[in-house]
Amino acid sequence: MRVLITGGAGYIGSILTPTLLEMGHEVTVLDTFARGDTALAACCQYEGFTPVRGDARDERLLDELTPKADVIIPLAALVGAPLCKEDPIAAQTLNQDAVVALAKRKGEGQMMVYPTTNSGYGVGIAGQFCTEETPLNPLSLYGITKMAAENAVLEQGGVSFRLATVFGMAPRMRLDLLVNDFAWRAVTDRAVVIFEGHFKRNYIHIRDVVKGFLHGIENYETMGGQAYNLGLSSANLSKLELCAKIQEHVPNFVFLEAPIGEDPDKRDYIVSNAKLEGTGWTPDWTLDRGIPELLRGYKTIRNSRYANV
Repeated sequence: MRVLITGGAGYIGSILTPTLLEMGHEVTVLDTFARGDTALAACCQYEGFTPVRGDARDERLLDELTPKADVIIPLAALVGAPLCKEDPIAAQTLNQDAVVALAKRKGEGQMMVYPTTNSGYGVGIAGQFCTEETPLNPLSLYGITKMAAENAVLEQGGVSFRLATVFGMAPRMRLDLLVNDFAWRAVTDRAVVIFEGHFKRNYIHIRDVVKGFLHGIENYETMGGQAYNLGLSSANLSKLELCAKIQEHVPNFVFLEAPIGEDPDKRDYIVSNAKLEGTGWTPDWTLDRGIPELLRGYKTIRNSRYANV
């Protein structure tokens, strides 16, 4: 198939793009490539790889590229509440308006697979799982824009995956995501101070996210027009529980909960992934498999751009 991915040089795209190419698909990536890194360098060996330097908000490019695709995957976004708060205009135009513009261009017979965030659930009820029927209550501009984009995708018959907090190594690495961040601190600082450690979230490995996308494409006829939670059912954990899990792999890791202070991210919920599991999707990566992967990866990278090292 011919696949169009906006933002395909980002964290998820740097795993998804080569996976699709290895399977024999033709992949066009629309990205600004602003970081100038080599996240997709290995993809250039494939004749079916077409990188397009441009902005996902450029409607002239969308008019040119969208009709050629069998599958459209909008990944381009400002990801995370802090980043969206810092640049609300870009959050609105990239996270929401650009996806709405793509959805409007989706033709009959084309598939659209969209990753949103399960942060739209906001604050859940203690002991109750958030399902796809749970009312959405996003607490940040990030959640608000992603939920609006999801509505546009679903109206056009697309598949939406409400992603848990993603973790795992990737060519375009992110250290700000919770598991990645805490594991980094465990091996570099050996300690972390946590605010509001009882807040719970769900987690999912980046390769299981990609597996979910492929599953959605393969089962599009039955899954189209619906949203699915995509996370690890074994990993509905509080921040303190997550640190304890990392400590099992890094025994000298020390974590403390601050007696004062607040976490600016107020999300607190547990999530049911039963609907997606009911379609036949299963995860391959547990935290116990993913944390050692991160520890191996962190031996190869430094986060010291401005450090005297």
